[in-house]
Amino acid sequence: MAAAAAHMPDGKIPVTVVTGFLGSGKTTLVNYILQENHGLKIAVIENEFGEVGIDDELVSTSVETQEELFEMNNGCVCCTVRGDLVRILTKLTQRKKRLDAVLIETTGLADPGPVAQTFFADEDLKLKLRLDSILTVVDAKHVMLHLDEKKPEGVTNESLEQVAFADRILLNKVDLVSKDELSGVRHRLKRINATAQVFETERSRAPLDKLLGLSAFDLNRIVDLMPTFLDDATVGILADGSLDQMKLNKWLSNLLQEKGNDIYRSKGVLSLSHSTDKYVFQGVHHQMTFASSTELGKPGWAENEKRVNKMVFIGKHLNRQELEDSFKACIV
Repeated sequence: MAAAAAHMPDGKIPVTVVTGFLGSGKTTLVNYILQENHGLKIAVIENEFGEVGIDDELVSTSVETQEELFEMNNGCVCCTVRGDLVRILTKLTQRKKRLDAVLIETTGLADPGPVAQTFFADEDLKLKLRLDSILTVVDAKHVMLHLDEKKPEGVTNESLEQVAFADRILLNKVDLVSKDELSGVRHRLKRINATAQVFETERSRAPLDKLLGLSAFDLNRIVDLMPTFLDDATVGILADGSLDQMKLNKWLSNLLQEKGNDIYRSKGVLSLSHSTDKYVFQGVHHQMTFASSTELGKPGWAENEKRVNKMVFIGKHLNRQELEDSFKACIV
């Protein structure tokens, strides 16, 4: 399998997105892959809930298996942090030693759709990376509870999305359910996603040739499932320095007035010239909230800390250059 992964016909590095609800066994699966003696050079991007500091950090290196683990501690990789995801993936493609594969482990509350969009929205990544498959880990014991959970109007059921987008499903923890329960779960999964192959596992263990190098992602199927899949875009902005508050307020006001309908979500950390606080904002369409680090009970800018403004916008009809240029005009 190592040879197959290292010499893909299109020359692109295959990427597997590992998703699944909280407690399904995603991290166990990733650790299993990392510890296997497969001889592949694999980068793992791991996402956890944490502070808004949008930065990747090398947290561990395994010399024996020649794998590296990247961790982003700044929210949901599938939505508010996709700008960072692009940046980290770009760094990985620029490595001198070519990778055989990349794994992205999403949070348990993540819709995998926007992560998949990353590989079609960014032109540079399209040339170097290929979305190999979306692998969804399902907890056989508890998945029915999550699938049946009633959500408020307009709120996505994450478990349903994870199963619907899957190219392959690991039906995990099968040792914890009866044969009848297992049959019922399999039937339900097939009703949601009739095309995904389902493998029954205990402790997330499956042959690696069933997990990596599958070439299983079908763009046409996803577009049928979600017609707007290729319409959305993500713009991440990084800019050093501090901002003039009046110019920033005017910029945001104009942006929301002109583009509010097209901006699904927004998030950022900003530096204002008059303050040592960090200012965090989050928004959905025209609605946006601000809070200072003092209000949040968090530290502000350290005396010698480099001030960097970081923002991510997710939506449609977003002009990256126009957004960057207009925002940078607010810097003192």
